[in-house]
Order: sequence, then C-alpha cells, then structure tokens
Amino acid sequence: MNSKNGSAAQHYLNPLHVYCRLRDLGLPSPVARTISNSYERVIYRPVSSGAAKASR
Repeated sequence: MNSKNGSAAQHYLNPLHVYCRLRDLGLPSPVARTISNSYERVIYRPVSSGAAKASR
C-alpha cells in the first residue's frame, strides 16, 4: 500500500469520520457517538496499534 492509499484509509477509518458519516445518515448524535466510541475501542485502536508495531 503506498502512502496515498494508506492516508486515505486512515482518513476513512478514523472514528471521527465514522461519527460524521453516521450523522449524515440521520442517526442522533448520542447514538452516533456511542457507535463511533465503540468502534474506536474495539476495532480502530487494536488495529492501529498492531499496524504501528508491525512497521517498527
């Protein structure tokens, strides 16, 4: 994956981006926040920390 694709993936998988897209879909703010916070804890942090360790 080149840096441009990695940067795009990092942007689209960012929990804030996920929150904004959920709001665009019409979800209420508390619901979108709960989903994006859960996504960040369960998926985003473990994957991003694993990727950082692999690149060392």
